[in-house]
Amino acid sequence: MAKTITVRVPVRIDLAGGWTDVPAYCRDYGGEVVNFAINRYVTAEMHIDDERRISVKYSSDVPIGSGLGTSGAMNVAFLSAIAGEGKTPDEIAELAFQFEALLGNTGGRQDQWASAYGGLQHLQFSGDTVTARQLHPSPEFIQELEQNLLLFDSGITHVSGELHDSIWKRYAEGDTGVREGLHRIRAMAQEMLEAVESEDIPKIGIGLFRATKGVDMLDFAIGAPFRRILRPLWGSQIFGWKAMGAGAGGMVGVMLEDVMYRDEVMAVAEKHGWEHIEWAVEPQGIQRTVNLHE
Repeated sequence: MAKTITVRVPVRIDLAGGWTDVPAYCRDYGGEVVNFAINRYVTAEMHIDDERRISVKYSSDVPIGSGLGTSGAMNVAFLSAIAGEGKTPDEIAELAFQFEALLGNTGGRQDQWASAYGGLQHLQFSGDTVTARQLHPSPEFIQELEQNLLLFDSGITHVSGELHDSIWKRYAEGDTGVREGLHRIRAMAQEMLEAVESEDIPKIGIGLFRATKGVDMLDFAIGAPFRRILRPLWGSQIFGWKAMGAGAGGMVGVMLEDVMYRDEVMAVAEKHGWEHIEWAVEPQGIQRTVNLHE
């Protein structure tokens, strides 16, 4: 009997800790990330016909190179479609990570776990082990976060592969600035966890800014597309901002000091060609359905 397996998984917003989920750092020090899934998705569909021939197709409602973990989400969706029956979200996430590693990706594990589980997560990385803990803030806090954290697409495709290679080469060579930057980013993940658990929006906004300063220590060019536009708003209309991915470009998250500044900040962003992206927290990870055909 023919059947179609459809898998939909969300992409994510990284609040703090991205970069420290990369194995090179995790094996030396252990990494930490706070992130959450949003209602933007990658979908994989596998069709098996009556003669057991297979076809697979993808779709995504966010652009590749957005910085929202799209490639990780794509592989979680793909592998869940073709080999996901009976597997746990952890198993699918690890399978997706290993698949990317075989293709030469030097990134970390946060994207796969965000897509596999959904919701808000505190992720800890020790060597090749991931410990995932779901966070459960109040609905009122979630609503406030959705209103005050604006997401913009800069239209600039990020270049995470090139930047990753350069930074991890410097890390392997013992570059003090890179090492200290990573330590700061990891510390900010712990501060961000405290901010989420205390449901403190201003503290989250300040945490975004402080996490960005840590990323600046890795390579000042990463934040360049956002810094020149957002820095004039800092301290008056916004608490802070953070690039959503590892590369220079893609999406950026901006935390308002007050929702009353929403229109003004959006006007500044749109003046520079940025597109405002509506989003909401997605509580579910892998959504897998199987339909049989006569």
